[in-house]
Amino acid sequence: MADAVVLLSGGIDSSTALAIAIRSGHCCHALTFRYGQRHELEVEAAGRIARTLGAADHRIIAIPLGELGGSTLTDRSAPVPRGREPEEMARQIPSTYVPARNTIFLAYALAVAEITRSDFIYLGVSAVDYSGYPDCRPEYVEAFKDLAALATRRAVEGWPPQIVAPLLHLSKAQIIRKGIQLAVDYSLTLSCYDPDEAGRACGHCDSCLLRRRGFSEAGLPDPAVYQPGPER
Repeated sequence: MADAVVLLSGGIDSSTALAIAIRSGHCCHALTFRYGQRHELEVEAAGRIARTLGAADHRIIAIPLGELGGSTLTDRSAPVPRGREPEEMARQIPSTYVPARNTIFLAYALAVAEITRSDFIYLGVSAVDYSGYPDCRPEYVEAFKDLAALATRRAVEGWPPQIVAPLLHLSKAQIIRKGIQLAVDYSLTLSCYDPDEAGRACGHCDSCLLRRRGFSEAGLPDPAVYQPGPER
């Protein structure tokens, strides 16, 4: 059984990627980051998913990206964008973009893969239904594959880890259908950028809107709990 490191945020995409890796027969090392995000709830969600799906272990690493600034996901005093249309998401990078986040996370994953002698690194990025982040595009994933083939001792010895992005070309609805087939309990996930203290999603941020549309297009009920308010 080949080992795999799986980046796990606690949301729909990364949870589905973990389920795919496990179904593929890998012994999975889940990796989550406490990077100064607006809330701790997504870290808790990642823990629930790792336990439920059967990850071999779950590492939580603290990286103070919030100290660098540059993102409303790490600045609790700044409002996150709400009510953006899909076309706007596709053409404009929002203020929730965390500078170089995926590059930093993948670099840590590369280190964990070396330590655990993992042959695969899974990440749940999608370039179909997403918020326009530059580090979720196919060309970015391909570029990091080149880096992974050069940057570690195992790579030099002829055993570079394979970077696997199984959701890259799937819509949110397709991802959800895939996860349901793999028995992912999406009620355990958290997608919202700005939930309240009770863990209820706002329903208006990019991530909530993409999630709600995905479940609607998949013809399935969204198990997330939303804050009360106007009809969304």
